[in-house]
Amino acid sequence: MPYSQFTIEKVKQDFHLTTVEGVRFFPDTLELIAPSPRLQGILEDLPWAIAVDTEKARSEVIINPILLEVRRIFDRQISVFSGEEFNIDVNVGLNGVCDFLISRSPEQLTVEAPAIVIVEAKKSDLKSGLGQCMAEMVAAQRFNQAKEQSITAVYGCVSSGTQWRFLKLEGQTITIDLMDYSLPPIEEILSFLVWMIKAG
Repeated sequence: MPYSQFTIEKVKQDFHLTTVEGVRFFPDTLELIAPSPRLQGILEDLPWAIAVDTEKARSEVIINPILLEVRRIFDRQISVFSGEEFNIDVNVGLNGVCDFLISRSPEQLTVEAPAIVIVEAKKSDLKSGLGQCMAEMVAAQRFNQAKEQSITAVYGCVSSGTQWRFLKLEGQTITIDLMDYSLPPIEEILSFLVWMIKAG
């Protein structure tokens, strides 16, 4: 069963997770990060991606350029994977493709531990992607443990490109920030992504 078959209820049941809803885990005071001229230019095509309104368009024009901007902010010392097979444990359904995965390793040919952030792209209904994102976060947690690169938390995000909802997995508890953060503006989204990579 691939990640996409997981609902929130199934993830909680299968992996004995507790969810905490509606709690913001970002610091209240977070320095906003201005986009580079390069990203600003790419995001000029935002109206086109919204008009076309497919997951592929939103992934290619909005989400991927933002994640690559974050990689540049970290001087390419992290890696960003798009559409990567992430088969961790087929027996429990932790297999399939992650839309986007960020690792705290500069290696770009293969996913190296620790995997720190999962981003799941959805056309519109963010709630429908939460179960899938949660399952991928559990897979990332197990991947890191197997590679002896355990980290405090794995972060996740479900995004339509213009709306972003964030999650945190720590131990057996998943915190879901039920606030949907809008893009534009881009500064807050960039600051959240950078904070997650540093904090994990």
